[in-house]
Amino acid sequence: MKIVFTDADTVTAGDIGFSSFAAYGTVVRYGVTAPGQTAERVRDADAVICNKTLITREVMEKAPNLKYIGILATGYNNVDLDCAKERGITVTNVPGYSTDGVVQLVFTFIFELFGNLGKYRSSVAAGDWIKSPTFSYFPYPIRCVAGKTIGVVGYGAIGSRVAKAAEAFGMNVIVCTRTQKPDCPYRFVDMDTLLRESDIVTLHCPLTPQSVKLMNADAFAKMKQGAVLINTSRGPVVDEQALRDALDSGKLAGAGLDVLCREPMAADCPLYGAQNCIITPHIAWAAYETRQRLLKIAEENLAAYINGAPQNTVG
Repeated sequence: MKIVFTDADTVTAGDIGFSSFAAYGTVVRYGVTAPGQTAERVRDADAVICNKTLITREVMEKAPNLKYIGILATGYNNVDLDCAKERGITVTNVPGYSTDGVVQLVFTFIFELFGNLGKYRSSVAAGDWIKSPTFSYFPYPIRCVAGKTIGVVGYGAIGSRVAKAAEAFGMNVIVCTRTQKPDCPYRFVDMDTLLRESDIVTLHCPLTPQSVKLMNADAFAKMKQGAVLINTSRGPVVDEQALRDALDSGKLAGAGLDVLCREPMAADCPLYGAQNCIITPHIAWAAYETRQRLLKIAEENLAAYINGAPQNTVG
């Protein structure tokens, strides 16, 4: 079996290896594959393992041996599932591997936006505490999260864990989700109520036609003055220009974003340079332990397929 990794550099910075996959066949590893290179690189592959590489109908039709596509992610919109089904190609993903990392980043954003730790660190490093006439100084606003209301949009594996963590910090939790779960201990509300009552809105919903630009100018107008938005779901759920306007006007006190509409970030992104806006380069899933788990499950998926009992199939 020939196993081709098309974009291995998206899951390792040299700290995680792929040698264990050699037990299943001959491994060919590419760091990054441009769209025009994909068909040539996988044309004689039996299995393709990829993260964001587009595996289109054209690519599959030029790869007659291809029988397996393993996606190094939970999302699978980069693969033409209809074509894969027609050609009898098994497609698998890795669900649930990044929950811990995403929850951690959500609260990293919240604590930074509420506590301004970065500004205080820079101030002390600049010598301001040495020059301070008092033992403590606090020119940058600090707010407690305890007692604040957090609105969780989407109550799947990640959203439910965020809600539980928020409760541990003394926050009031409300939830808006498509499917209400009977065992959820938090109050379910509609989206307008969530926007109106929340001090923090955190997005954990999938990207669907209904959720594109869910957070638009109308939504921001309904939010509390001085509220905060966190997005670790998908970039297009937020109208970036509308968010920029809400930040510039002071309607929102801040935003923490790990995803954007275009990735890598475009030079003309409306949020580039926005005040009180923390943007990280899609790293919620990138903790070392998380990436180890990702590759382990991806290997287990491949082994299960070879053994005739595919797991985590999609499509």
